[in-house]
Amino acid sequence: MTSRRRFLTQAAALSAATQWPLVARAQSRPALLPRSKKQRAVVVGGGWGGLAAARHLRERAPELEVVLVERGARFVSLPLSNRWLGGQVQDGLIQHDYRHAARVFGYQFVQADVETVDRQARQVVCADGVLAYDWLVLAAGVREDFGAWLGEDQRATAAARERFGSAWVSGHELAGLKRRLADFAGGDLVMNIPPQPYRCPPAPYERAVLIASMIRARGLKGRLVVLDPNAISPMFRRVFAERYRQEILYVPDARVVRVDPFAKTLATEFEDFKFVEAILMPPQQAADLYWQAGLIGKDSEGKPTGWAAVDPVYLHARDDPRIFVIGDALGPVSALFGHYPKTGHLAARLGAVAARVIAAQATERELPRLLPESTCQVFTDFAPAATTRIESRFRFRGDGEIEQSNKQSVDANPRGEDEAWAKGMFRELLAYDARPV
Repeated sequence: MTSRRRFLTQAAALSAATQWPLVARAQSRPALLPRSKKQRAVVVGGGWGGLAAARHLRERAPELEVVLVERGARFVSLPLSNRWLGGQVQDGLIQHDYRHAARVFGYQFVQADVETVDRQARQVVCADGVLAYDWLVLAAGVREDFGAWLGEDQRATAAARERFGSAWVSGHELAGLKRRLADFAGGDLVMNIPPQPYRCPPAPYERAVLIASMIRARGLKGRLVVLDPNAISPMFRRVFAERYRQEILYVPDARVVRVDPFAKTLATEFEDFKFVEAILMPPQQAADLYWQAGLIGKDSEGKPTGWAAVDPVYLHARDDPRIFVIGDALGPVSALFGHYPKTGHLAARLGAVAARVIAAQATERELPRLLPESTCQVFTDFAPAATTRIESRFRFRGDGEIEQSNKQSVDANPRGEDEAWAKGMFRELLAYDARPV
């Protein structure tokens, strides 16, 4: 039987080698919340995974104090965001208030920017103070590695982010991208697909179809150039070739190696491209906080993988059973398929799994062996509308390895199933139906 006592023994042996000297920094800042008599679970990151962890911790572990820490005041959904960019979804559906969800579900919300994690002191260090924890759930998401293209050139990196950002990391960047698309008047708009793994694999192709339909509807003398280093799904290849031959130039086997945001040029391994507008999506990695906290895994050569290494079943850090990693930052979990799909639905289910494991640890019960699932709905065309639903399910094989199975369902006449799914998730995570009118 795996017990809380075993985990506490492991935690006591945590190596200090992975930590920065954070104690002096933490001691100089006040506590953001006073300690109560209860033990505390802190969730960092208010995305799909963090919201699910906070709600399910409140339900599964009422003996714990639960605190969600997020830098923003409002949640902005990336699922449905492509349709929002096209004016098909209203602001009120994809934007939600964190404090409302916290009040309804009964956990505490702290708006703060977490700078570091002090694992020795069990504190998260924020700009305005520190927050002690007994358990920590990190749901901080991903970062874009512009250094893969621009090295240490901070000026060029800032220009690439500000002028040609993808809005793929934070929903708060969507408004700027929407303005850029509205201002696009023709010429070549270049959009690259990041190499796998990356967040929500079919969504860039959905965005490509949306932009192509906008170019056609506005009668622009322009095209979308899609640079793709990955294997495209047959359904999108067919739509690009048959429906948007004039609006989309699809370039396969095209990995971006250099970008000049000032000259508006980029290069793949085989060809150079000029553009008047761009949506640049560099390789993705786990967010900065995971690197600072010493949670990034290493490959067989000892090099960082870029993703957090965790126990694939219980989701805690391999060297610290009181720190859990959920969502898109997660590294490989299976020798059979590698990473879980990096979708919002799966992140939410991982948050629920972590909450149940923490609840079992807190009460010295046997730890549950649970697996998530994923559902993703993507538009393969907009005029006329057509969608594909992608479902991923997971099971333990007899040898304990996690196995994945996928199912795709095509709908040539959708009836708003994507919005119905999103509203269901928003009810579960953000108390959508309970919002004041």
